[in-house]
Amino acid sequence: MSEASGPSPNVGDALPTSSGDPLGTEAFERELRAAGLPDDAVSRYRIQHEAAHRSLDAEGVPRDGRRRWVVPGRIEVLGKHTDYAGGRSLLCTVERGLVVVSAPRVDRRVVVLDAVRQGRAMFDFDRPNTLRPTRGWPLYPGTVARRFLRNFGDALEGCTIAMASGLPSSAGMSSSSALTVGIALALAGAGGVRAHEAWQRELRTAPDLAGYLGAVENGLRFRSLEGDSGVGTMGGAQDHTAILCSAAGALVQFAWAPPTLERTVAWPDETVFAIAVSGVVASKAGAARARYNRAARTVAHLLRGWNLRTHRHDATLQQALRSAPDAPDRMRDIARAEATVEFSAEHLLRRLDQFEAETEQLVPGAADALARGDLRTFGALVARSQQGAEAALENQVVETVRLVESAHTHGALAASAFGAGFGGSVWALVPRDRADAFLAAWRESYIRAHPGVAARASWLLSRPAPPALEVPTA
Repeated sequence: MSEASGPSPNVGDALPTSSGDPLGTEAFERELRAAGLPDDAVSRYRIQHEAAHRSLDAEGVPRDGRRRWVVPGRIEVLGKHTDYAGGRSLLCTVERGLVVVSAPRVDRRVVVLDAVRQGRAMFDFDRPNTLRPTRGWPLYPGTVARRFLRNFGDALEGCTIAMASGLPSSAGMSSSSALTVGIALALAGAGGVRAHEAWQRELRTAPDLAGYLGAVENGLRFRSLEGDSGVGTMGGAQDHTAILCSAAGALVQFAWAPPTLERTVAWPDETVFAIAVSGVVASKAGAARARYNRAARTVAHLLRGWNLRTHRHDATLQQALRSAPDAPDRMRDIARAEATVEFSAEHLLRRLDQFEAETEQLVPGAADALARGDLRTFGALVARSQQGAEAALENQVVETVRLVESAHTHGALAASAFGAGFGGSVWALVPRDRADAFLAAWRESYIRAHPGVAARASWLLSRPAPPALEVPTA
């Protein structure tokens, strides 16, 4: 990656230039409050907003033509490793995320600035060899730029993008997918990408875009839009859908392949999420990638055996299971017949049971319970989901398991690990009027039990937040 030449504006609206508010911060704050964010979240985003603008100022980027987005992280309330298998999930965003500020260029380079860690990456649409970073955070913007070039070609124009993140990395809150979404929104806002025939044909709605960005990461084809190598993980579109399609003050229930909104359930006003970031890094890179991909490869093994033995061409595990009344029983027989050294019959059957329970019972049942205000049943269904993750997904670590147990000890109404697994975070549902005391006690017990990772742990409260949004500049 080489240094970029100086940017120059050519599209977009101008930021306000009054001496009292040169960055349009007051308008930025008003828009976030109107979207449903509380004052403490608005204050955090304001700091990130100013940091992103300062990064562009330091590059000599003119303030005219800058555009800005807020891109939140997400909580997978339920729906563990269901998206790529065509199942269901119950999701929301959190009151923390990225601020992305973009300015146009006259060349076809994309310069990405990390305003928090002072990192820098450069990609050139006219030099495709620059679009293949292999590690670190530049892997994600490089992958988006490469896929956009493949799918939208000459409609792309250059831009300088500054991002400032308030999300902990590798913590299960989708910091990497938030980066993917933020870069995609900035690139789509430069030039004629959104007017491109392929975009108009295939990406008409927010769920369409979410499905496409899931395919950008996993490298698969999306409808007529040709695939690529992706980032090396075998996930689906759950994270991108939550980020783009959630609703403030509510949980959204989605079915997958393609992303389809099934219902929106209001969040009980008297409760809040307490979130513990365990400090055990839930990495999807390097050697950890194989462990992360194992759950997806198990599903692929089941589906491949099913299609070979039934002479069908089902695209997802869910499609196979719904293909006939006796399909679940036939799938179990095939799982036993398709056992290998890597994928034992016991492992395949546990994974199948976990997927079916999560998709057909736990996600819809929890949404029903929440809708009628039955938090006891909601908590019991969440506990079953956590048990399934521990027994079948094999992706929990001691720290996340004990965080769930400790949350219940301290009075949580429900608690679950979430994200890729092998570390990451745990959410707990707690009464709002006891949230601060709960968080303090939860934190203290974790520090005593796990001093080795406690220094990297973090703790926060959040209600379901709005989806990603572009914040107008005037």
